[in-house]
Amino acid sequence: MTVTTSRHRRVIALPAGMALATALAFLPNAQAAAAEPAPTAVTADADAYSYVVNVKSGKAPSAQVKKAIAKAGGTIVTSYDRIGVVVVHSANPDFATSVRKTPGVHSAGATRTAPLPSAATTDMGAPKVLSAQEVAAAEAAAQADGKDPLESLQWDLPAIKADKAHQKSLGSSKVTVAVIDTGVDDTHPDLAPNFDRRASVNCVAGKPDTSEGAWRPGADESPHGTHVAGEIAAAKNGIGMTGVAPGVKVAGIKVSNPDGYFYAEAVVCGFMWAADHGVDVTNNSYYVDPWYFNCTDDADQKALVEAVTRATRYAEKKGAVNVAAAGNENYDLASKRLDDSSSPNDGTPGDRVIDTSKCYDIPTQLPGVVTVASTGAKGIKSSFSNHGLGVIDIAAPGGDSTAYQTPAPPATSGLILGTLPGGSWGYMAGTSMAAPHVAGVAALIKSTHPHAPAAMVKALLYAQADPMPCTKPYDIDGDGKVDAVCEGNKNRNGFYGRGMADALEAVTR
Repeated sequence: MTVTTSRHRRVIALPAGMALATALAFLPNAQAAAAEPAPTAVTADADAYSYVVNVKSGKAPSAQVKKAIAKAGGTIVTSYDRIGVVVVHSANPDFATSVRKTPGVHSAGATRTAPLPSAATTDMGAPKVLSAQEVAAAEAAAQADGKDPLESLQWDLPAIKADKAHQKSLGSSKVTVAVIDTGVDDTHPDLAPNFDRRASVNCVAGKPDTSEGAWRPGADESPHGTHVAGEIAAAKNGIGMTGVAPGVKVAGIKVSNPDGYFYAEAVVCGFMWAADHGVDVTNNSYYVDPWYFNCTDDADQKALVEAVTRATRYAEKKGAVNVAAAGNENYDLASKRLDDSSSPNDGTPGDRVIDTSKCYDIPTQLPGVVTVASTGAKGIKSSFSNHGLGVIDIAAPGGDSTAYQTPAPPATSGLILGTLPGGSWGYMAGTSMAAPHVAGVAALIKSTHPHAPAAMVKALLYAQADPMPCTKPYDIDGDGKVDAVCEGNKNRNGFYGRGMADALEAVTR
């Protein structure tokens, strides 16, 4: 099975083709598996690279900047004047160095380390799909409770009291959560009733493509975004599973190319589109490729941090709560230094030790973004989940190896159930699965308080979370060795932040 590079560590727990085997591969102190395919085509020039050029926020590039871009061999793809970010393609390897000298340019950098090829597709493999027998057994268990047929397999819903919340409210259809991800299959019977076409788009090329179905994943692309969408808003309609907020709308904003790379120009486009189309919550279960951590003492990486930061801040200013996954390497993100041996993941990775005061996992560690850690069926930190005092804001179920955290019957898997393209359901695990639970709870809060700005929704999200003390000692595999160290107190610590997200309080307070 091939796994998208963007998931190689962090953001997305199980990238392309998240399957049971992938989830079971997450062990303490082990890194998530990652494929290393080539990036996708956004230009016919196989020697061209993509760049972001950051000028004064709120301004279009000046005539002088445009002239400098052209002189350096660049072609403007699009310009987000509201935040001063320009997307450019150029085959000149010295493009960024040249343009940085231009008055009015704050920063400029390549968004990747490999050229834009004319075509690239990769078989992403198949996730662990529920069999007909598993579906039938779940349906029989659910009949007596009046639940959706597969809800009995969703141990994660009672873990955040979503089952009790649904007795009071399913959320408002006036609230939309945008899944900024690999694409969403809106034809799925559990997603079609709640899909927001108006807020959906394809941003892979760095500018919006609104053609019909452009937001859907291709046949050989990752099912990740569709899975995430189901966790958030699968309809309570007597079919399949139930989302955390089954009454809200969900939109698909496709930002990853066919090989699973999430490049900065696409991510900027995604946040801008969400902001300008009234999205209330964005879910971000990825990190911006090709750097796991973008270091501001590197000119190229600094430009990526600046561009994505401007986009996330713009989205929050327009009312969106931005939720992101913490990552899957069992890293202590509060450490002063971390080893990053996988960057750049679209070229030749090299060993580097990064200074966490200068290097950031984006968008996860950007100001204002809600950073989510993962828990398993026993309610403790998942074996793979990143952690860190002052970094983790909140926790939610993301699953874990069933060998480590076994759910109570009738659930049979310690992973998280979600929708899959083509009308099926299956399991994945990771902080990618934890983030949508929090996004769903945020959507319920927004439904309860429709006029609340993003800052208030976040404040309520944190205040309503159920405090969780540190797990000490944390020996998830039972081998007698501590697998991670939790710092902090019950009300805020490095494993769980403010605690477990609470869906019931979201609809009652």
